[in-house]
Amino acid sequence: QVQLVESGGGLVQAGGSLRLSCAASRSIFSINSMGWYRQAPGKQRELVASVTGGGSTMVVDSLKGRFTVSRDNAENTVYLQMNSLKPEDTAVYYCAANEFGFVYWGQGTQVTVSS
Repeated sequence: QVQLVESGGGLVQAGGSLRLSCAASRSIFSINSMGWYRQAPGKQRELVASVTGGGSTMVVDSLKGRFTVSRDNAENTVYLQMNSLKPEDTAVYYCAANEFGFVYWGQGTQVTVSS
């Protein structure tokens, strides 16, 4: 098992930046893939970005150029850098870890972007 704790969310004005962190309770070296998802009010949870154990990253097309994902195995932490934030980025952001097909979730962190 692994516990995930997100941090770094908050209230920011449109055009601002935030960096989310996802700290794991143990080594993430063996975790195949870690990702960030978000869920806006009244909407389904959606994938934002992911990073594999080897460091390959993916950001969904609609967020490319503004969001980047990275992983620090030594710190057992995954990051989501969000720039040029828009009001439509407002959501609860969740970290997820996929280890041998089992997915672990964090509790989420709220990101609110004001116009």
